[in-house]
Amino acid sequence: MIYDQIDRLRRTRGRWLDMAGLAPIETPCRVVFAARPLTLKAYTEADAPGPVLLIVPAPIKRAYLWDLAPGVSVIRHCLRRGIRPYLIQWERPGADEQDAGLAEYAAEYLLACQEAIAAETGAQTTFVAGHSLGGVLAAIYAALYPERLRGLVLLSAPLRFGPGTGAFAPVVARAPRAGSLTALMPENVPGSFLNAVSILTAPATFEGERLTDWWRSLADPEALNIHLRVMRWTLDEQPLPRRLFEEVVELLYRENRFMEGTLSVGGRLATPSAITAPLISVIERHSALIPPESVVPFHSAVRSADTRVLWYEGDVGVVLQHLGMLVGRRAHQEVWPAILDWMHT
Repeated sequence: MIYDQIDRLRRTRGRWLDMAGLAPIETPCRVVFAARPLTLKAYTEADAPGPVLLIVPAPIKRAYLWDLAPGVSVIRHCLRRGIRPYLIQWERPGADEQDAGLAEYAAEYLLACQEAIAAETGAQTTFVAGHSLGGVLAAIYAALYPERLRGLVLLSAPLRFGPGTGAFAPVVARAPRAGSLTALMPENVPGSFLNAVSILTAPATFEGERLTDWWRSLADPEALNIHLRVMRWTLDEQPLPRRLFEEVVELLYRENRFMEGTLSVGGRLATPSAITAPLISVIERHSALIPPESVVPFHSAVRSADTRVLWYEGDVGVVLQHLGMLVGRRAHQEVWPAILDWMHT
């Protein structure tokens, strides 16, 4: 399939950029748990003190955006503040994972990671954080296993779908059923296909923002360095298994089942009202992709006694503002200190 070939070409371009000095500068880690399609990484010793944080990246790209370079690394920021981070690295799904959907990615796999963390730290509850689609998975997990969460951090995570909730909503409403698309794909849904759909859906964001950010970064060497490293990261396409793609499109985007309280995951009902953990959402105020309207109603639906919203005002050098809350300098000066202070309260 042509998109698989494009994926390979983009990964090759990424390796060339690595040789040009733009490879991620990742924090030393150790592997705690590995089972297809994921690897769980730890950055402290098992007996280290401090709150435990399980990080759930979006499964459509590599996880090192959370640990891109020392000055803009969520992992390093956590370590400096006495937080024990565990990072899920999603691996390429194989033929045996094509039937893995929300029941696996939002429940079984995250529970297995928490069990592995508990086995080495004794922590039966952890903070869980997720960005974008990773935040959606984290929120569904929090609804299924509320007793396992000490707190929930959602960064630019869309949770309410339908009219007025972002650029993807009208496209999904007009699109054919996801199954008719995946029927044309021999195995995974290629990352470059997802990338092409994103560009066609919101060209002003995925192309216009990128070019504007590059232009604004030229006068700022530090910002330009981050911009180029993020651009290199965008080439690390990660495919989705067919079933996960179908369920995200149909059950979440098209039918809004999670917010409607009708989402069945592995035979269990996942509803926002089941969430009782303290909650922080980080929202990009002017986002065309995930506007406040797709996040704020979720806060009214949960039963958490402590719910907070942090507004992300944007950065230079982040390629897309959607990514800035992980790698932006302002995010690491304003957003992450507030999140980590909250974890220590």
